Amino acid sequence: MPMTPHELVVEAKAQIKEIGPAEAQQQLGKRVIIDVREYDEYVASHLPGAINIPRGVLEFKIGMVPECAKKDGAFLIYCRTSGRAALSAVQLQKLGYTNVISMNGGFEAWNNEQRPTEIPEPINFE
Repeated sequence: MPMTPHELVVEAKAQIKEIGPAEAQQQLGKRVIIDVREYDEYVASHLPGAINIPRGVLEFKIGMVPECAKKDGAFLIYCRTSGRAALSAVQLQKLGYTNVISMNGGFEAWNNEQRPTEIPEPINFE
């Protein structure tokens, strides 16, 4: 029977570990932080030290990122509200990643709690 996107996310969340923004902040510097939002969302603002690998290309690109080479490494995944992150965490588990945590509430919850963010410097071609 077909599922709705919401049902897919609920099913994914039942298969992964989630933590809130306060716990996620404690993981900065201890885990590889992966922002699975689209590039335009990432450049507007993101968690300190986050790497951007959009959800749509995650399975294809993660192996190309040196920080993500160890499948037993520690990873924290987030998106805007946590749906894409939950789906991403499940896919990473299927790819053999064994220590993946998703941030519940996503960047919206992080921002609402006024936690630190970064904005990348624009490229200067001069």
